[in-house]
Amino acid sequence: MIYRVLFTLFLFAFSQVSAQIGGRVANSMILDTDIGPDYDDVGAMAVMHALADKGEIKPLAVISSNQNELVVPAIEILNTYFGRPDLPTGAPKGKGASFGAFQKWPEMLAAKYPHKIAKTSDAPDAVETYRKILAKQPDQSVTIVTVGFLTNLADLLDSKPDANSQLSGASLVKKKVKQLVSMAGWFPQGREYNVRVDSVASAKVFAEWPSEIIFSGFEIGNEIRTGLRVIANEKLTGPVKDVYAMAIPLDKNDAKGRMSWDQTAVLVGVRGVQPYFGLKRGKIILEGGNNKWQDDPMGPHAYLTPNMPTEQLTALIEGLMMWEGKK
Repeated sequence: MIYRVLFTLFLFAFSQVSAQIGGRVANSMILDTDIGPDYDDVGAMAVMHALADKGEIKPLAVISSNQNELVVPAIEILNTYFGRPDLPTGAPKGKGASFGAFQKWPEMLAAKYPHKIAKTSDAPDAVETYRKILAKQPDQSVTIVTVGFLTNLADLLDSKPDANSQLSGASLVKKKVKQLVSMAGWFPQGREYNVRVDSVASAKVFAEWPSEIIFSGFEIGNEIRTGLRVIANEKLTGPVKDVYAMAIPLDKNDAKGRMSWDQTAVLVGVRGVQPYFGLKRGKIILEGGNNKWQDDPMGPHAYLTPNMPTEQLTALIEGLMMWEGKK
């Protein structure tokens, strides 16, 4: 009897340790993506699911910031491949950008893989999904990673009390969100796609977001080229490989692999900044769709700086992108 009790205690202790990475409890995460105009979002979702399978993160939702009708079906297909078909989703219901992919890989996914949500406009309201999920989480427990337009987060800040929570959007975020990691901006200054597509929403989020914001800028992911090993892996099948195998040959700029902007944001959202990157703290300043930077050691924002050798970081990210789904 005593051995059975000791064994039970051992299993409990092991489960508690397994749920910790580097001495901290695994994150809860909401991923906000524009998946479609580019396909590094596909790689980012693969990284998220791989780290979830490793016990390093608890995904709460994957939400679209893009109104293109094939975006939510693509999200559902990837979630299903990785064994999480019921992850909540949502999409903007007011004004929002709508962009597809010139390589037509979302069309390929929708034709090849079954999915229950026929089109993005059939998905729930993104703000409703955010409020419903955040209201149920412990205080200061959620990391939001945004790798697309800032539309949903601006709408969330503006949201009013409802049946899910008596708090305003800004108060709900302040209470429940620990950190925002954003693939946005070009540092120390530049003009970056995610910022400029909905520059009004970007300006609002960067000025009013009540938690820390860490930026993975254009210059970070631009140096990390992934996808060629994914394609060459003969043992790998599934939608991630399908997308990269279709899209990479269609753009000569991707001959050495596709730039990996979004994967870096997910990696930092789950594992933290070090040892992968350094940080420069301060405040982002927007002028239209352009960003500048103001150094401030006490500032509310920080952007990633290079630290780990690019080849090593590339191998790490690409290895996670080759994680097998739960078939």
